[in-house]
Amino acid sequence: MRLAVAFALTALASPGLAAQCGNDSSGFAAWKQAFAQEAAAAGVGQAGLNALANAQYSTSTIRADRNQTGVRYALDEFIRIRLGSLDSFASQMRRELNRNPNFYASLERNYGVPAGILLAIHGMETGFGRTMGNTPVVDSITTVAYDCRRSAFFTPHAIAALKLVDRGGLAPGQRGAAHGEMGHTQFLPGNALRYGVDADGNGRVDLYTVADSLASTANFLRQKGWQPGQGFQEGSANFRVLNEWNAATVYQQAIALSAAKLQ
Repeated sequence: MRLAVAFALTALASPGLAAQCGNDSSGFAAWKQAFAQEAAAAGVGQAGLNALANAQYSTSTIRADRNQTGVRYALDEFIRIRLGSLDSFASQMRRELNRNPNFYASLERNYGVPAGILLAIHGMETGFGRTMGNTPVVDSITTVAYDCRRSAFFTPHAIAALKLVDRGGLAPGQRGAAHGEMGHTQFLPGNALRYGVDADGNGRVDLYTVADSLASTANFLRQKGWQPGQGFQEGSANFRVLNEWNAATVYQQAIALSAAKLQ
């Protein structure tokens, strides 16, 4: 703890220092020291700065980032690989729905997004919370913010992750996916900060709880243009909103087809 505080104060005392990206782990420590100044200027508090000081370069994140191939499957193949079948996946969705139907009804009342859409996303992203990732979020998001390939894109998300630590919505060692995606529906930290909802009323947004995560997902879709009471199949305005969640057409199609099974 003392080392982390000293680290933050040292960084703040060096106003001319700029965070320089890199392509391997050798410059990560220097980058963190410079980035602490940027983070503090952006409003990150001591807890977030401590988390940054303790962040480790994530080789698993870099390996995953370097080996991305994109989604290139036909729809039927994507459904087979990702879902098994629409019918079996819909049965899992229905079981989840029946655990707390009033909760899903309240989300549709508040945001206009039907249960089927939210359950399809929840199931496709993490298997309804079974697999939320094994990489510490602060490690992964600071690693890709440091990495020169997409530093500009990930830097705001790194700032957001540190702010979430400040607010108690992200534990410093909390684990997520390879690029900092977090919680039941795999929000990037910047989106969690902007669209996160404290659905259970405990005073903080925690996307590792089902209530906050699914309410935040519904809020995200509504803010992106979801039209309550309208259809969501391919060609509709609501289907186009799914592109905001995931840019792969087969992913959007699988969400819509799965959700339709619950209607």
